Amino acid sequence: MAVDGVLVLSDGEVFEGELAGAEVAAGAPAGGEVVFNTALAGYQEIVTDPSYAGQIVTFTYPHIGNYGVNPDDSESARPFCSGIVVRDLARRPSNWRATGDLEGFLRDHGVPAITGVDTRRLTRHLRDRGAIPGAFGPDEQAARQAATVAPSTDGCDLARVVTTAEPYTVGDPEARFRVVAYDFGIKSTILRRLTASGCRVEVVPASTTAAEVLERRPDGVFLSNGPGDPAAVGYAVEAVRGLLGEVPVLGICLGHQIMGLALGGRTFKLPFGHHGANHPVRHVPTGRVEITSQNHNYVVDPDSIPGRVEVTHVNLNDGVCEGLRSLDVPAISVQHHPEAGPGPRDASYLFDDFVALMEAR
Repeated sequence: MAVDGVLVLSDGEVFEGELAGAEVAAGAPAGGEVVFNTALAGYQEIVTDPSYAGQIVTFTYPHIGNYGVNPDDSESARPFCSGIVVRDLARRPSNWRATGDLEGFLRDHGVPAITGVDTRRLTRHLRDRGAIPGAFGPDEQAARQAATVAPSTDGCDLARVVTTAEPYTVGDPEARFRVVAYDFGIKSTILRRLTASGCRVEVVPASTTAAEVLERRPDGVFLSNGPGDPAAVGYAVEAVRGLLGEVPVLGICLGHQIMGLALGGRTFKLPFGHHGANHPVRHVPTGRVEITSQNHNYVVDPDSIPGRVEVTHVNLNDGVCEGLRSLDVPAISVQHHPEAGPGPRDASYLFDDFVALMEAR
């Protein structure tokens, strides 16, 4: 491998590699908060997940790009991540569904990459130090300087960056339920799962007020996933506070955190977050263990919520809250991704639970 690039973390750690994807100018390194994802597959869904806005994604699986890319597997119109880090970037896709290769996809969408990196050492470092800012490019000194000023996600309202500018509607006009979905960084697979559950979904910008939602007379409200610090989206917390008790609510990921804040609780940041498609979660009411897809840095502290809530899901790796149900209003939320984009599908029943809340209204 010809070393022509370098990744530098804000603590001074250096990783050599080869630049790929979109071109990185010597004086303008790619910067962001560096995290790692443990999924074995689903790299296109990961790269196009808006929840990675402001972050550089390190793939722990060594071979990335093997099966290429295709238009059906993207979770949004374009990638929002700041860059990706891989051990081995496959240049020749082997899957019959492929319409292109990952490097070309990254280049077309302006996403830089660095390959040939010792991602095992990088991952171990991030596990010890936590997710920290970093930057990569062809010049080590420029990357080092950029790493020192690259922002973390703390205090950042990134939902405003990724949200839709205007409302839009998907699904059958004759669908049984009308749902308003807040776009904090919503994924395409979520919309497909909601419409498959019998919902016509109107997607609205993150800044939409509770009054504007209630004017639409929805049967339910969905709070989507998204990037950044939930404590920084106070306008969304206020809106959800005005919706709780008025209409059934389902929250996923950032939407779960926003619901926890709206219920009066607090959130806090994990050292290196949960990013991957293999996280074990216990469903508390049944004791069933589910393998889940996750992508988040922040979690809800359920003990900080003053109202009557029950913890419905617990992460078996570190014991943090993965799901909540309000005992006073029809509202449920989970930290993980039941839409399975990418898989697994163990938690897909959450959409049925949401339908049940709307049926009981």
